[in-house]
Amino acid sequence: MAETVNDLLVRYWATGFFVVATLALCALMVGVSSLLGGRSQGVNRDLPFESGIVGTGDARQRFSVKFYLVAMLFVIFDIEAVFLFSWAIVIEDVGWTGFWGAAVFVFILLAGLLYDSRTGALDWAPGASGGEQ
Repeated sequence: MAETVNDLLVRYWATGFFVVATLALCALMVGVSSLLGGRSQGVNRDLPFESGIVGTGDARQRFSVKFYLVAMLFVIFDIEAVFLFSWAIVIEDVGWTGFWGAAVFVFILLAGLLYDSRTGALDWAPGASGGEQ
């Protein structure tokens, strides 16, 4: 059964109004900011700054790979906490099967942590065993 245009308008008027209102609000904010926004003049106009502080040094400063490695390890072990919290909420429902599943999960994570520790992935200080000098 084909719906008429009037039926579609009646059914989806709120969604259409929301889209139109959102686009109008965005256009209004861009227009008002271009009218009221300050115009900077002077020598420092194109100078980048962070939190009001002028940067020093090269913008293409090289970071140690350890920085990224520690960041990835943090994300991995942070996600682990999310899984364990959800497991703790449903512990009564999952029973012993869920307990042993979570125990294997924690054991695998501890094995990974031990491996990372042995290979020097967690050594932050320069000159530490297995770390960069």
